[in-house]
Amino acid sequence: MLAVRQLAYKINDLEAAAEAHHRQFGSGPFFVLRHVVLASSQHRGVERPFDHSSAYGQWGDMMVELVVQHNPDPSALHDMFPHGSRAEGLHHAALFVDDLAAAIARFESEGAPLAQLSVTAGGTAFAFVDTRASLGHMLELYEPTEQLTGFYDFVAAAAQGWDGRDLLRELG
Repeated sequence: MLAVRQLAYKINDLEAAAEAHHRQFGSGPFFVLRHVVLASSQHRGVERPFDHSSAYGQWGDMMVELVVQHNPDPSALHDMFPHGSRAEGLHHAALFVDDLAAAIARFESEGAPLAQLSVTAGGTAFAFVDTRASLGHMLELYEPTEQLTGFYDFVAAAAQGWDGRDLLRELG
């Protein structure tokens, strides 16, 4: 079974979105990574910059990501929310997969093409497959490396017994 590990929302302002999400749902604290450094990023097979910042928080048993893209270049985010649009909303659900290449191939064979494949500076690869036709949003796929699952555990642990103070915490 491919369980959802994270829900991610395209937003326009990290701080305002984190405060609103916390106020509405009690989520947090949020760990902010600004201008995520990528080793590579291909959108629809073309190498393109993907300058984005994200805030990661805990929402019950699930991680929530709030993401904003800074550059105007095509991306999986801009596939759903074109550059210049002030619209916000659900962009993707994230899944852990055992084999990223095999999962991409499987989704492509089922009519969900690869929209974007990126690799962080730390070596974590993540892929957005375009499931808008069937789900109304993208799926993000990545292998559950020790680094990645450790980050998920770190965010979840910070929420345990959290008193609601210090909502935004800068990373990096």
